[in-house]
Parts: sequence; structure tokens; C-alpha cells
Amino acid sequence: MPELPEVESISRSLDSLVKGRTISAAELLRQRLAPDIDAKDFAKKLNGHHINFVHRRGKHILFDLNGDMTLIVHLRMSGRFSLLPAERENPKFTHAIFHLNGDDRLVFDDQRHFGLMKIVSTSELYEAKDLKKLAPEPFSEEFSREYFYSVLKTSKRSLKEVLLDQTKVCGVGNIYASEAMFAAGIHPAIQSDKVSRPKAAKLHESVRAVLQEAINYAANLTVDPENLEGSYFSGSDDPSWLVYDRENEPCRHCNTVIVRLKQGGRSTYFCRKCQRR
Repeated sequence: MPELPEVESISRSLDSLVKGRTISAAELLRQRLAPDIDAKDFAKKLNGHHINFVHRRGKHILFDLNGDMTLIVHLRMSGRFSLLPAERENPKFTHAIFHLNGDDRLVFDDQRHFGLMKIVSTSELYEAKDLKKLAPEPFSEEFSREYFYSVLKTSKRSLKEVLLDQTKVCGVGNIYASEAMFAAGIHPAIQSDKVSRPKAAKLHESVRAVLQEAINYAANLTVDPENLEGSYFSGSDDPSWLVYDRENEPCRHCNTVIVRLKQGGRSTYFCRKCQRR
């Protein structure tokens, strides 16, 4: 599932590609993609609307449209956008099409069928159910060391579980949680409220650092309109993870074998020596 850096990369790419364009015709091909509205009303609401810009909140992509309207998109497991010329066929699992002024179209496909779209009023955007309970953005002033420490102290769940809770820490998923905990030298199974203030401060710094590194990586790549997911860090051929997906490989710091731990149905990768309890 794309995490904050991937969604940030895709949002920036979409903004560069479709900002200022007009949706001449919208098609909803899979009803469950936008369960709150039927296909006819989906098209009626979006047809003729101008795309002011594209931005992000948490893991949600937000298309700001004229007429006090925003299209919220969550990619979930496998949702993808591509900007295709007229002669290119739609991907096999195309669920929505946005025909733009000109001959090209923005296509959303989703092999796993978990993606979601919702149309809301822009003036009430941050009161929408999808966004209202999200934690502060990791790079915002609100996501301070004190805020982060207070969040950790109020939970008896494992540290990894708290990092994945979007109402506590926004935008972090399985990959960057593992990387941040390794960078901070903290065991993923430690009870959240047992993390000391100095360790919490180090983890706070690590969370921001691993997210920023991935964002910076994508910012230096050329955007491919037909393959937007190819321009982010975890989609590269060699993302050079320190621990993620490196089970049984040597730790890059101490050569201890990286192990995998199951937490809440998700895999966590860590080094027993660098991340002692």
C-alpha cells in the first residue's frame, strides 16, 4: 500500500500533469469505487469542472475543483493513475476514466479492487469522515516532539501498531515504520508507553527523515504520465532498504541477520542487535 512519500509523489505528478485542465466527461465503471454515489450522478457532478490543483492529506489524494468541490481518492493496495493518449488502450482493471479537454484522459485502474473515491464540498473538506480524524502531518508544526511523545505515552499497544495508526501518526505505513524504528534503534515490539523521552525524540526525528528521503528521491525523477507509480522510492529497482523486506540478510550496520516479526497481521523487519528491547 502506498505510504505518505508515494502519495506525495503521485499528487505532485498529477498536479503537474492535470492542473488547469477541465474534466470534459467522467465515467465511473465500478460502482464500489465510489459507494456513496451512483455512476450517473458521479459523472454529472464532475463533468465540466476545472481542476484547480492536486494535493494530499495523509494517504489521500485530493483533486481541488472549481465550484467548491473536491474529489478524494485513496489508492489502497493497488490503485493507480495514468494519463493516456487517445490511441492507448485502457488498463485491464480500469474503474474510472476522466476525459480531459484535449485528446487524453486520466485513468484509474485497480487490480485489487480496494481503491475509494468520494466527492465532497471543499469548504468542508477537513470535516469529511476520511480526513477528520487524521493525525497532524509529519512535517507540520503540530507534529512536534512533545505531541509525538504524548501519543506514545497514551497507548499500551506495541510501538509498531501505534506508528501505523493514522489517528496517531499520519502517513506512515509498514515500510517506513520498520525503517524509522531501525534508524532510532528501538525494538518494534516494545510497549508504546514504555518508550523513553530521549528515544521518542530520536524516533520522531527518524520518522521525518525516512519520509523526507523518499520524497526527495522521487522529486529528482522524470514523471512518466503512463507510469506514475514508477517515480517513487519504494517503486524503484533498488530502494536500498536498511531492514524492510530483508529477512535473513545481514544488517547493513552490524551484519546480524535481519529477522521478521508478525504484528497485527503485518510483517515487521528488524535487527536484534541494533534494536534491543
